[in-house]
Amino acid sequence: MTNRPLPRGVAIVGAGMSKFGAFPDKNGRDLFVEAYKEMRRSVDKGIDPSAIESFYLGNFSSDLFEHQGHTAPLLADAVGLTPIPAARVENACASGATALRQGVMAIASGMVDVVLVGGAEKMTNLPTSDVTDTLATAADVPFEIAAGFTFPGFYAAIATAYMARYEMKPEHLMNVAIKNHDNGALNPNAQFGVSIQKWMEGRIASAITKGKPAPTWGDIWDFLHDDSANPMIAWPLRLFDCSPITDGAAALLLVAEERAKDFTDHPIHIIGSGQASDAALHDRAVLTSLSAAKLAASQAYEMAGVSANDIRIAEVHDCFTIAEVVASEDIGFFAPGEGFKAAEDGMTARTGAKPINTSGGLKAKGHPVGASGVAQVFEIWKQMRGEAGERQVPVDVPLAMTHNVGATGSSCVVHIYERRN
Repeated sequence: MTNRPLPRGVAIVGAGMSKFGAFPDKNGRDLFVEAYKEMRRSVDKGIDPSAIESFYLGNFSSDLFEHQGHTAPLLADAVGLTPIPAARVENACASGATALRQGVMAIASGMVDVVLVGGAEKMTNLPTSDVTDTLATAADVPFEIAAGFTFPGFYAAIATAYMARYEMKPEHLMNVAIKNHDNGALNPNAQFGVSIQKWMEGRIASAITKGKPAPTWGDIWDFLHDDSANPMIAWPLRLFDCSPITDGAAALLLVAEERAKDFTDHPIHIIGSGQASDAALHDRAVLTSLSAAKLAASQAYEMAGVSANDIRIAEVHDCFTIAEVVASEDIGFFAPGEGFKAAEDGMTARTGAKPINTSGGLKAKGHPVGASGVAQVFEIWKQMRGEAGERQVPVDVPLAMTHNVGATGSSCVVHIYERRN
């Protein structure tokens, strides 16, 4: 499948993100307004909202999470953008990146010059069981959910297949969780802005304060192997292998490349975009790789004229720790069966050779499903402009990537970004 170069260049000139977490006093609209306001503040030379010509919103299921449909025009109205066209894009957990791709295509086609891309999801209104049921609608309901699968079970199946093929141990997945919580601890927007080491110390301090016996964990590995502290969810995945239920929103301002200097002297260019789909998990011959992710990455590389070796950092879809391991191989950073070893060796750490999920990833930053793909780009924007604060990678970042997966890989969207100054 050939992926032609963009007929017209597209650049990001603004990016914003709400705090991620659980906010009982806010709805998805409130969170998007926060992200939009931060996006406006980030545009170096300012933005007149009347210049925005179209709005694409990534949102998985406001219908079920908030009992609110027709979300895009309502959010457009909330930030004062009516009557521009506004459309909600639903593609499971890849909704945000799919909305971004729609915005890229709208500008590349020449139809518009300035596009707002957003992502928003308010998930915590529902009890966990209902959230699980809502997320399950992204699977093949008659053939998978009726058989008793949930998403932890799906990714546990991927993990066990990977372990059988490549001799990975459950402890290797813990390396991913530790890394991403370390990164999340440096991210002020993260839902879990604390390392697992600090989390463990907090549990000990809390027990002592309450007059209870202090846990006797000798180190972080004892903590992660303790069924009371890190219970098994679906073997081999424990609680700290799973991304949380999250409320949050993010926003990006895209413009035609020739107009980027009207907004900033430091745009981030989108030079590659790929999207692919696949059958449901039960219908696949191989579980240790996502073919849609490999194809989307290949398309994006071809369009950008670069390879995996050229990419400095990536934000990948780590809804579960095994998902990051598989993603690191699917995008070509590591050979099949080598992703978990790379994490163990520190190659994917913030200071490693191939930093992955410097934001904390979905695992620690949080996973408001419709917003996750857009929030990935917010992190890339910060890192490429040298504005990531304590979590800034210690090297220059001229090229970067995002990888956003829907469900168990039935959808995947990959984008590649370039900084030219």
